[in-house]
Amino acid sequence: MTVPVWAWIAVIGGLLVVLAFDLWIVDRGEPREFTLRQAGFWVGFYVTLAVVFGGVLWATAGATSAGQFFAGYITEYSLSVDNLFVFYIIMTRFAVPKIHQHKVLLVGILMALVMRGIFIAAGAAALASFGWLFYIFGAFLLYTAVQLVRQHGHDEEEFTENAVLRWARRALPHTDDYVGSKVIVKVDGKRLVTPMLIVMIAIGTTDLLFALDSIPAIFGLTTDAFIVFTANAFALMGLRQLYFLLGGLLQRLVYLSYGLAFILGFIGVKLILEALHSSGVSWAPEVPISLSLSVIGVTMVITTLASLAKSRRDVRKGNQIPTSSEAKQG
Repeated sequence: MTVPVWAWIAVIGGLLVVLAFDLWIVDRGEPREFTLRQAGFWVGFYVTLAVVFGGVLWATAGATSAGQFFAGYITEYSLSVDNLFVFYIIMTRFAVPKIHQHKVLLVGILMALVMRGIFIAAGAAALASFGWLFYIFGAFLLYTAVQLVRQHGHDEEEFTENAVLRWARRALPHTDDYVGSKVIVKVDGKRLVTPMLIVMIAIGTTDLLFALDSIPAIFGLTTDAFIVFTANAFALMGLRQLYFLLGGLLQRLVYLSYGLAFILGFIGVKLILEALHSSGVSWAPEVPISLSLSVIGVTMVITTLASLAKSRRDVRKGNQIPTSSEAKQG
């Protein structure tokens, strides 16, 4: 799909306007906790926005492009749910006040979106020049799928400071405590950053590490950089509110890693088959986007329903489901 420059500008500009409006709502008045009602409204708003965008894409570019967008969006959103555990650990480790957590997520994910945009541009250019990278991406996704299954039931969700975060903590003079929601303050004539900026860097750079499996996954569904970017953008925009909406329900999704592993494995096989097909291997079929979308959607529905059913059985048997903090502490 050939996308004119004005379409890129319109989409990126529209996303920035929505995010700026979101940030204005967060900052106006006294800081306060994000309620479940607000979280539910905003999750619905961003999902609706993605559906509308997909509909416009269908009308202007056709059903295939729209199907690729929806498949990529669902995949990115599904993979992001598993990453919310790590966001919770980061918030706890840095003792972020609940009234400021939404702003931290908003700015941190905005940073991640910029970095993902660079990653996507580089990936699209590389794949266009080096077709053999599809085999590497496919093998990597299969490896990631196996790792998800092997780690199921273990405490694999942990947070280790990355190089960028370690550098920021050493190089940036910072205060010991939070100063409201400010990221920069002036103390004795010197400008210091607050822990707010440090935790925003932690969220943004950690999300970029998550992109190491999610970006190859969506490139397995489409090589169109415009669709890859917009699917990532809409998934990230709704991720903040999903963090507050799901809250303690996350640990009930006990089969999530299995579902994500199956999706990554499916896309990995799809990548390899399509690379073989493009190389002239007659027996290697092309997997239609309609099949990909169906597999991804059905897998997430079955995973969610099976997880909730197991949670209910555990409750009836008297096995207490741990709270989020208990789940993280072992």
